[in-house]
Amino acid sequence: MEKKYTSLKEFYPYYLTEHQNPTSRILHFIGTGMVLVVLAAALLWAKYAWLAAIPVIGYGFAWVGHFFFEKNKPATFTYPFYSLASDFILFFDLLRGKEKFS
Repeated sequence: MEKKYTSLKEFYPYYLTEHQNPTSRILHFIGTGMVLVVLAAALLWAKYAWLAAIPVIGYGFAWVGHFFFEKNKPATFTYPFYSLASDFILFFDLLRGKEKFS
């Protein structure tokens, strides 16, 4: 039976176990970084149609990492909000050096 997570604090360590492959982490980092760039650009230049690209960019990079490198099912399917929040936590942890790409 799969464990049920009831908080982001409890979920994040599990999330990290599902994101151990260095290539997958790089893909997640690139995708989340691009999401932030597209979001900022869309708001800055009032190109709100660009916002539609955000899920494609974010999930596209992440899912390639999961399906081809991690060989696991993205947690987004079971825990969409915890997974989204964890993507950003991992992004900033990698940026600060708190987590490693390898």
